Amino acid sequence: MKLDTAPFDMAIVGAGLVGATLALALGRQGHRVALLDGGDLQGTWQVSDIDARVSAITPASQQFLTHLGVWPGIVRRRISPYGHMSVWDGEGTGHIDFNAAEVGREVLGHIIENGVIRDALLDALGECDHVTLMSSARVTTLSGVEQHRRCLTLEDGRTLEASLVVGADGANSCIRALAELGHREYATGQRAVVATVWHEHDHEATARQRFMSTGPLAFLPLSIDGHQKTSSIVWSADTALADELMAMTDEAFMRALELDFEHRLGHVERVSRRHDFPLIQRHARRYVGDSVALVGDAAHNIHPLAGQGVNLGLMDVAVLAEELGRAGRRGAPLGDIRILSRYARRRRGDNTVMLMAMDAFRIGFGVTWPLVRVLRNQGLTTTGRWPWARRLLIEQAMGQRQGLPQSMRPSPP
Repeated sequence: MKLDTAPFDMAIVGAGLVGATLALALGRQGHRVALLDGGDLQGTWQVSDIDARVSAITPASQQFLTHLGVWPGIVRRRISPYGHMSVWDGEGTGHIDFNAAEVGREVLGHIIENGVIRDALLDALGECDHVTLMSSARVTTLSGVEQHRRCLTLEDGRTLEASLVVGADGANSCIRALAELGHREYATGQRAVVATVWHEHDHEATARQRFMSTGPLAFLPLSIDGHQKTSSIVWSADTALADELMAMTDEAFMRALELDFEHRLGHVERVSRRHDFPLIQRHARRYVGDSVALVGDAAHNIHPLAGQGVNLGLMDVAVLAEELGRAGRRGAPLGDIRILSRYARRRRGDNTVMLMAMDAFRIGFGVTWPLVRVLRNQGLTTTGRWPWARRLLIEQAMGQRQGLPQSMRPSPP
């Protein structure tokens, strides 16, 4: 049965962390928002389970989630703060260590299960009268622009109109394709193997990453029931090695993990089910068009080695919400390309720099030439000795170099 819905101000396609956050931000501004997702819009996180997919949430992203009133719900569920970071070259002597105290902070960020964040967002959305949740909603067509409005047709025959359609539907964005915004992509030749592991020694609230020619291996600290002997691992490995890792028995995988992590956390005692996904870097040719915009992975998809993917997406949301808030107060059409272009200009530069930086790191540490290896190790260690360079890198890791828009920062108590 065809069901025509009332017109919306915005239709957001994709209810992942970025899309759900945008829906909440715009709903709190009083806009009529439809949040569509092909799956079930019900929280599935359980305290007894540990989500294998986690995000390293920076203080800038924490500020934004606090501004939206979501952070307390995240804290009630489970967070794992970390105050230290250690990075080293696994094929040399180069290393660098960071400490939050160096910049007068208690933490560098928080490792949080994606399920925890989404659960808290769905709770908040359930209390927002301006947001309509539409599950099992798969978009098949996107109409042309008529009077600053777009029409979406869903797989089940439903249609809806909106002044602005936002693609928050991930790296293989349907909205990006339907709006013909284009993208560039290339395969990195690596896959990310993710899992949760239990290990012998306390991680001491330290995020650790070892760079190897086959790809980086990260141990992200989790605090489970007050204990610090659990970590989420992200092993970005060349495809052939990733295939081997996924084919191993649990026992063989744990021994390989201990060896390649140089036994930094002692014996690996247990491992969860492993998951893997290809690492393909993508960047949309255009972030916006008439009455359409892209955010998060739909606009830019980067290597996970710095854990910045979700944070970049949340900064997209903050900037787009700020621009649309200004437009709404002026009574301007929300899908006006001039308004959307301001969002694109503000975000494309930061995102491009991050994509280039991650690619440079990946390629630089993958080179095995002796001279390059010597220069790489000297550079890494020397940089760690310069206070100004250390501070710059710490601020980048904390999201302070991009900065949260002033209007999105929580008010002081």
